[in-house]
Amino acid sequence: MEKTDIAMEKETKLMDRNLGLALARVTETAAISSAKWMGRGDKNAADQAAVTGMRNMFETVNIDGVVVIGEGEKDEAPMLYIGEEIGKAGPDAVKVDIAVDPLDGTTSTAKGLSNAIAVIALAPRGNLYHTKNYYMSKLAVGPKAKDAIDLEKPLKENLLNVADALNKKIEDLTVTILERDRHKDIMAQCRQLGCRIKLFTDGDVGAAIATCFEDSGVDVLAGIGGCPEGVLAAAALKCLGGEIQGRLVAHTSEEIRRSQTDPSYYKVMKTDDLAAGDDVLFIATGVSDGDMLKGVRFLPNNKVRTHTVVMRSATGTVRFIEALHDMNKKPPYAKVVK
Repeated sequence: MEKTDIAMEKETKLMDRNLGLALARVTETAAISSAKWMGRGDKNAADQAAVTGMRNMFETVNIDGVVVIGEGEKDEAPMLYIGEEIGKAGPDAVKVDIAVDPLDGTTSTAKGLSNAIAVIALAPRGNLYHTKNYYMSKLAVGPKAKDAIDLEKPLKENLLNVADALNKKIEDLTVTILERDRHKDIMAQCRQLGCRIKLFTDGDVGAAIATCFEDSGVDVLAGIGGCPEGVLAAAALKCLGGEIQGRLVAHTSEEIRRSQTDPSYYKVMKTDDLAAGDDVLFIATGVSDGDMLKGVRFLPNNKVRTHTVVMRSATGTVRFIEALHDMNKKPPYAKVVK
């Protein structure tokens, strides 16, 4: 067997059914840990609980993983940082890139608001885009409008093209936008055009995914958000058949310097640039109730209910898992971080 065939055979092992379930346990643990901090006003504690829970559970999964998009790098935490090796790495473990956001929606969790999730994306080694850049300009749509967007074109032209692709009047098109001062111009353009706007306060991974579900009431995501969230959203949209396009935004002095010397800095990246290859996994568990997932429920007798989605790009399978956990029987590594 040639080397390329061996590599291809090993790559197909990535999406083993058992691996999807194992990774669901990882996001479930992160979600349960952070949900303990719901509405308590401490987003850092909620985030740290999610990071610790996720990191502990990763050690039970037989992968040879490297974090390419990490929580630790962004928040200067000691775990899940870029370059960290995680997983059991047994002799038959597949080599993978890992993108994580143990708690996408830290502020939402601290305030007891909606759409907070714990998220993981996996792909064969070298297939997930990685950068230390903080921000990215994004445009995301669902499958029916995937060929209608071009980040190089003005927002007005994109919105008109999306409305046409969806067979909607422009005044019936709903654009979801992160509620920040930097987006006042985008909001003004949408209003002038006559579009509906749905603002969200935190967590743009879930907002991007919402464009792929008709019953979410969201057609387009537009605006500037985090780079890590852009890669995670790309993994999900690749599985769902949607499209996201992103372009780096220079924010720090170092990023500004790099943008002035690197001609490719402002290149528009598409879904396949951010999450490449045929096999990509996306897993998310709801922390608080959202458009796609229900939040964690704490029940009597130390039992917990979770709602998780597992997606695979190779097959297009989108599997929802509702799980009931008896916390009295959890092993030490799966205990909730308080």
